Amino acid sequence: MRPDRIMAIDYHTAGEPFRIVAEPPVALPGTSVADRRARAIESDDAQWLRAVLCSEPRGHADMYGCFVVPPDDAGAHLGVLFWHKDGFSTACGHGTIALGAWAVESGRVSAPEDGSVDVVVDVPSGRVTARVHCAQGRVVAVDFVNVPSWVVARDVPVQTSAGGVLATIAYGGAIYATVPASSVGLEVTPEHLGRLISVGREIKWALNDTDHARHPTDARLDGIYGTIWFDHLGEREGQVHQRNVTIFADGEVDRSPCGSGTSARLAVLHADGRLPVGSSLRHDSIVGSTFTGRVLEVVDADGIPAVVPQVTGMAYRTAESTFLVTPGDPLVPGFVLR
Repeated sequence: MRPDRIMAIDYHTAGEPFRIVAEPPVALPGTSVADRRARAIESDDAQWLRAVLCSEPRGHADMYGCFVVPPDDAGAHLGVLFWHKDGFSTACGHGTIALGAWAVESGRVSAPEDGSVDVVVDVPSGRVTARVHCAQGRVVAVDFVNVPSWVVARDVPVQTSAGGVLATIAYGGAIYATVPASSVGLEVTPEHLGRLISVGREIKWALNDTDHARHPTDARLDGIYGTIWFDHLGEREGQVHQRNVTIFADGEVDRSPCGSGTSARLAVLHADGRLPVGSSLRHDSIVGSTFTGRVLEVVDADGIPAVVPQVTGMAYRTAESTFLVTPGDPLVPGFVLR
């Protein structure tokens, strides 16, 4: 039986929403978090619950959130299924940052008054860490330490309505096409957002069924998750400064600098020789918020040269809600006007 009440806690990370359902009121079975995601995609009840929470009138076209599920084993504190208006995603950096803050602020994971604690989270793309920093009993920053990330392909030609572009494909827990906004005469600013969305969708769908969208070991991670448009804003010793907007799923806009997308950009910049271990990426968003990215180490990921990225940001609680599903409501589970 589908629920008539759904409890949720909302956060925002650098402006991007994240709705946490700590006790999902539908069954989400599976042998691992990755398996639970695959089954949720096929589950009418899971898809109904996702749609209720991220569709209007309870959500909106750019809503994002998660269902908390058991971890794969005792080595993690929790597991999570990420979702948006178009389905269930494989990774989410801004969401992991919010989950770290929530786990500490809710008391689910104990933290020192002054100091740090690692909140270990199993996500569909692997095991990640939210390193939560506290001062005087308050969460002040969260480091998202992601799965190994790497460059998939360079200078992949794509024809769009704005002309031809060359995309660099990179993996950061999800696969992204990264393109300088200047290549189509645009900038990452709100006044150009409509065009960035439309051309970003074109690039994603043009590449989604190509070999560049294939994960080397896990077909469940296949597909181009989104297009990252970026502006280069300068460099100084030890720091690269860029601004980006990620157009993900089918035209959703990430208000934050995008955690898994920042991981993909770190992999590209490191491979370019512009971001060695020890230097940082100041990654601004289209709304002016900022993540700081660093390459922690260089690793081998099943024969692929990769980096371990760290993305630092902060999440803030915005609401605690009980969503109601009233019998007879003809607009359940909701609608999306984009």
